[in-house]
Amino acid sequence: MHKIYQHFQFRFNQSFRIFNFNPKVSLPVILVFGALMIVKFPQTVFYPLLYFSMVLVFHINRKDIPFLKKTFIRNWRLIIFLESAFIYMLFLMANINYKIEKFGLLAFVAIFSLCFLQPKSKPFPTLQWNFISNDLFEWKSYMRKNTWMFILTYIIVVASAYHQASLILCGIFLLDYLSHVYENNENKEMLEVYFKKMNFKDKIYKNVVFFNALLSPTYIGFLIFNFNESLYLLYYIFFMNCYFLLILTRKYKLYHHHEKANYFSIAVFIEYFAYSITIIPALIMIRLNSKEAQQNISKYVGN
Repeated sequence: MHKIYQHFQFRFNQSFRIFNFNPKVSLPVILVFGALMIVKFPQTVFYPLLYFSMVLVFHINRKDIPFLKKTFIRNWRLIIFLESAFIYMLFLMANINYKIEKFGLLAFVAIFSLCFLQPKSKPFPTLQWNFISNDLFEWKSYMRKNTWMFILTYIIVVASAYHQASLILCGIFLLDYLSHVYENNENKEMLEVYFKKMNFKDKIYKNVVFFNALLSPTYIGFLIFNFNESLYLLYYIFFMNCYFLLILTRKYKLYHHHEKANYFSIAVFIEYFAYSITIIPALIMIRLNSKEAQQNISKYVGN
């Protein structure tokens, strides 16, 4: 029990160190937490869904499970549950518009089930996606590695067009998957060949067109079911595209041929999420990132 207490004391101190020494993380966290405190949904059930989806994103991105297994041999699942349950309860109780109901309490059962999700022992058969252009190699590679997760996620995203709340909730959940599409870096030779064939603006254009083509069934479905609420869709389009462009431009802003990845983290997710919500800061960051990305690419390819 003392070991568990020490662990949570360490987590508490770790959180404060991150916020104190990194204002780029602390400010977006405060803004997002403030927004989640006052957000109001038409139905109470959407609050647990939103906060559970955030816990799920946190759980998927955990890198410390092997460490917890070694440190807490018998109680590592309990640690995972307590940490996830605390995050969920913190957001749920902080919202001024939420009142405790059965669905919110049942979500703790779903959170408990996360402790037993283990990596699959044998990979599922995958699709090759050869019809996708090689110019979109990040998408093709990601979809090959995550075929069935991509298909399942895509079905959920299309189905989210039924209601404005589900559109926003699923959009937030989608951001985590979207972030990893551009996480890995291509090698130096591939980068040189690619950007001798096209410039950075062309790459942005082709990727934005493909991204919006994927989301077009959601756009159309929302207009069919919720035409009178089309302002939600307009905001959704701006929000998703801002986040998408932030992730894409960040990749080449940070690109270095000695690094296999640009190391996306939950801190980056929160920062870019906050920028995208407010749109104008996102547009400024996209412009700055694009300028730095072009300068970085020119080091390898030339003007």
